[in-house]
Amino acid sequence: MSEEFYRMKRLPPYVIAEVNAMRAAARAAGEDIIDLGMGNPDLPPPDHVIAKLCEVAQKPSAHGYSQSMGIPGLRKAQANYYGRRFGVDLDPETEVVVTMGSKEGLASLATAITAPGDVVLAPNPSYPIHMFGFIIAGATIRSVPTTPDEQYWKALDRAMAFTVPRPSILVVGYPSNPTAETVDLAFYERLVAWAKENKVWVLSDLAYSELYYDGNPTPSILQVPGAKDVAVEFTSLSKTYSMAGWRIGFAVGNKQLIAALKRVKSYLDYGAFTPIQAAACAALNGPQDIVQKNRELYHKRRDVMVEAFGRAGWDIPAPKASMFAWAPLPPALKEMGSLEFSKQLLTHAKVAVAPGVGYGEDGEGYVRIAMVENEQRLRQAARNIKQYLKSMGVNTPAKGAA
Repeated sequence: MSEEFYRMKRLPPYVIAEVNAMRAAARAAGEDIIDLGMGNPDLPPPDHVIAKLCEVAQKPSAHGYSQSMGIPGLRKAQANYYGRRFGVDLDPETEVVVTMGSKEGLASLATAITAPGDVVLAPNPSYPIHMFGFIIAGATIRSVPTTPDEQYWKALDRAMAFTVPRPSILVVGYPSNPTAETVDLAFYERLVAWAKENKVWVLSDLAYSELYYDGNPTPSILQVPGAKDVAVEFTSLSKTYSMAGWRIGFAVGNKQLIAALKRVKSYLDYGAFTPIQAAACAALNGPQDIVQKNRELYHKRRDVMVEAFGRAGWDIPAPKASMFAWAPLPPALKEMGSLEFSKQLLTHAKVAVAPGVGYGEDGEGYVRIAMVENEQRLRQAARNIKQYLKSMGVNTPAKGAA
């Protein structure tokens, strides 16, 4: 009985969990840890959304099983959102399904559409479910780059030419978690044409659709004419409305993929708690000022972090979107590796970040920084980091305190 279970053998230790365990132990010991590791929004959901949750929860009829595909009103609300935001028409009955966050949706769709031995193209580095949802389902992963440059397209073509069996699914996620890279509509136009030519399904993760900066709204792959022939897209209320723990997301697009997801979910779950779904309707249908307000707040945090960390001696590229910065290790400490550097920051600077290697081997040399603490705490993190870098002999700017 000591033999490890089959699927457990396919799952490596979750690298990020090492840092999370250290953070938890430090906090339990009374240390003040500035947590920039997990992408857990620190902002509250809109008041009217919480009010709707409480209102519907008072109804005796609201506590039975819900629909695994989502209540009709919520599917219609999501279709309306796509119409407003992207100019995309969706049929709420056949092209929209409610998921328990985009993570569950991706994993359930992987279960629905892959067979053992299928080859799936997934970005590296990427959010772990992009790879491991399919690994758990029995598929094999072939990595492609995350950076959407010409090397990306060459990698796709190499994968189709030299992989047996030929890949049948491609996962994309922009704005990227963890790299915060973005794409324009021309990228999606080229991708849809490529997918049709190669008979590949495209799964797009658009969880950070509303966290964009500098006046550049993020596009949807479904804006491309004919994209629904090959693509399905995942979105979430987690970051847009600061509703991460509510676990409400959506899959929309290709009818065949949506039908497969609905069918698997009908076996796996009874859908999210009805009052939560009703409150999600209120989020999508109600005032949208919170979305702009949150975007502006994250934008300010981004600017404060980049400026303060730079003065501390750690230059970080300003992300164009998402709630993350993808930060190269300080050059003098690059040999340390992202996991050890993350542990050192936690121990000596009291700052938690996520090691890049936890998002794939190509994430080595980077850490992911989540902008989930206020500006004052970000400046404090910069001061702590400056002292740590000094202690390691890293030259920091002579003038100006972080």
